[in-house]
Amino acid sequence: MKQSAARAAEDRRALELDTLAAILPLDRRDALAGLLTDDDVATLKHLAREGIGDNSLRALASDLAYLEAWSLASTGSALPWPAPESLALKFVAHHLWDPQKREADALHGMPAEVEDFLREKGHLRTVGPHAPATVKRRLAHWGTLHRWRGFDGPFAAPTLRAALRLAVRASARPRGRKSQKAVTRAVLDQLVAGCFGRRLVDARDKALLLTAFASGGRRRSEIAGLRLEQIFREPPVPIDPADPGSTALPCLSILLGRTKTGAADEESRVLLIGPPVEALEAWIAKAEIAKGALFRAIDRWGTLQDKALTPQAVNLIVKARCAQAGLDPLAFSAHGLRSGFLTEAARRGVPMPEAMRQSQHRSVQQAARYYNDSEARLGAAARLMV
Repeated sequence: MKQSAARAAEDRRALELDTLAAILPLDRRDALAGLLTDDDVATLKHLAREGIGDNSLRALASDLAYLEAWSLASTGSALPWPAPESLALKFVAHHLWDPQKREADALHGMPAEVEDFLREKGHLRTVGPHAPATVKRRLAHWGTLHRWRGFDGPFAAPTLRAALRLAVRASARPRGRKSQKAVTRAVLDQLVAGCFGRRLVDARDKALLLTAFASGGRRRSEIAGLRLEQIFREPPVPIDPADPGSTALPCLSILLGRTKTGAADEESRVLLIGPPVEALEAWIAKAEIAKGALFRAIDRWGTLQDKALTPQAVNLIVKARCAQAGLDPLAFSAHGLRSGFLTEAARRGVPMPEAMRQSQHRSVQQAARYYNDSEARLGAAARLMV
């Protein structure tokens, strides 16, 4: 009887999650329904009604599912609300640890039975301590969910902050880049050169690559979600801003709406000028897109689909075009277009605030990383022995 009641509750949660089909990865719906509690599902639905960004909600749901799975594995019960400070400290200890100490002490870090459970259920794929950024993100989401439920939580406690700081230092895992190499202008030219055919897919990929780069290095989710209704024709602009009589270039604006760091009501716009405009207009005309998704799936027979590309498909396009150009696809990802835009802007002497207006970066610190890297490569400090 108890088992059938639990199954009925799980089925009910699955139906509840169906209402979030446009946001959550519902290919994992049944797995989520088996992990999340009724209160968890209610919280996610509330956040969706409050207008939280789709990507943020997906990340929250994924991290909440991981936290629930970890809690079941390590304590035998669902997450308590509010969570005690000891549980948050245990989470840090299980995920950030010293690999050298682990060699001498098998009990250091995540217990083997917890690791085996998470790996068997498909929640754990990494080997060794987690990336500090992942642990910090999950703790931040845990804290956010506490606040939405009306609890303070232990996440501002000095002991937890100190433990996290020391654990990050002990884990000795440097922060990795989302794309090992940046897609700079030189790399972009190689990728676009491969889109020379008359096939529909060539026109799409050329427009996608140029639009993603020139619009400020848009995130793959933003490119996948672009719709024709977000594109507006603007008056032509001179190729030389200092000479109004110079050759005029076509210009479009893109209404970004809600982004990872912005809100839908901010009406953020970025411009496309010159060749990217021509490539985008050529794609729209060739695909006969009159409304809806801008970049769409194309099947193996070259038939255009109604459905938009997924963010993962955008990433695969970048990698496929890298392989075609003779570049290592493992060294590049869609995020390389974003880092490449700022890297190229730095190399060309574009003021960082101007580049950030186009890329829509909110963090000066994040944007400055690319500028600092570029200046270091071109500067004299590292050439004292040359």
